[in-house]
Amino acid sequence: MLTKGDDYPIHQTPEPIAYAGSDRNFYDRYFFNGYSPDGAEFVAVAFGVYPALNVADAHVSIIRDGVQRCLHASRVLGMERMDLVVGPVRIEVLEPLQKLRVTLERAEGLACDLTFEGRAFPIEEPRFVKRNGPRLFMDYTRLTQNVRVSGWIEVDGDKRPCGAGWTGTRDRSWGLRPIGAPDPQPTPGGGLMGFFWQWTPLNFDDRSVFFHVNADPDGKPWNTRAVILPDGAAAEGGVHSDAPRMEAVTLRQGTRHAERGTLRVPVEGGEAEVRLEPVGQPFLMRGIGYGGEWRHGALKGELAVAREDIDLASVDMGAPENWHIQAISRAVMTAPGEPERQGIGVFEQLVAGPYRPYGL
Repeated sequence: MLTKGDDYPIHQTPEPIAYAGSDRNFYDRYFFNGYSPDGAEFVAVAFGVYPALNVADAHVSIIRDGVQRCLHASRVLGMERMDLVVGPVRIEVLEPLQKLRVTLERAEGLACDLTFEGRAFPIEEPRFVKRNGPRLFMDYTRLTQNVRVSGWIEVDGDKRPCGAGWTGTRDRSWGLRPIGAPDPQPTPGGGLMGFFWQWTPLNFDDRSVFFHVNADPDGKPWNTRAVILPDGAAAEGGVHSDAPRMEAVTLRQGTRHAERGTLRVPVEGGEAEVRLEPVGQPFLMRGIGYGGEWRHGALKGELAVAREDIDLASVDMGAPENWHIQAISRAVMTAPGEPERQGIGVFEQLVAGPYRPYGL
């Protein structure tokens, strides 16, 4: 059950805030993205608190003119979880479960002031629990909410508004994941055989569509859900399905990234179909701390701030550090008895290790 407290980094377990506990790998994280109606401009933010490591970090990453510009910041937490500031990055909860603000005070040539306002009550995804042999690999809860985005973004003196039609997604997750420095001692029988992940929060004119799947190397899902949510829907509103399917996926040559796919969701009267086609260069998730030198929970000292620029046209998209992406995608939706709808969203993908349905 979600409550207002679930929009603050004060959780003690993977459960909603009503329950308590702790672990070395416990984390409490905000994620945001936003994009222009044509997908040409994109921004993403991650802000994490790691109580047992006594670290907080934040990342803002902007795609403009084919370059992904990243601002990384990390600090010692000081055991105070309610100070939602890391260097120049600040999170403000203006209205729990509905409206949040992200500000990046000008640093290394980058700045922004963005407000993310929910289109409906957030969905609570099924709890993610995965073991590798005797070891608990992940155990967490996540709320997800599509949003309308307003404000502005500045890159090297070029300040542009986020005008009408900007949409995106924000989420909050908390629980256990591998964070910080890896454990130096291997565990017999605890190796990760493979990890397959797809996540597609999509924005249409009057509704949102959500889909995710974690699957084993043979393609059997171990966590999946799809939700079709009208604007303004309350908790438990919309259509929820535990049997969605992502089909007709083809990979870009030399990569583990899909160049298209078709989502099918059981609904009353048949199936809703959403055809996805990524456009432009993908967003690299390492730009907001998912791997790389600035991985989530890494200890960088009392305070560290740095900029990183990535020329997306020149990186090797087949390299392991670039497997985890969000691809801005056009979406075309059809459903029984309804007109065709055009939308936009992200197709997040991470395929690590073997995945036999794709020949990997």
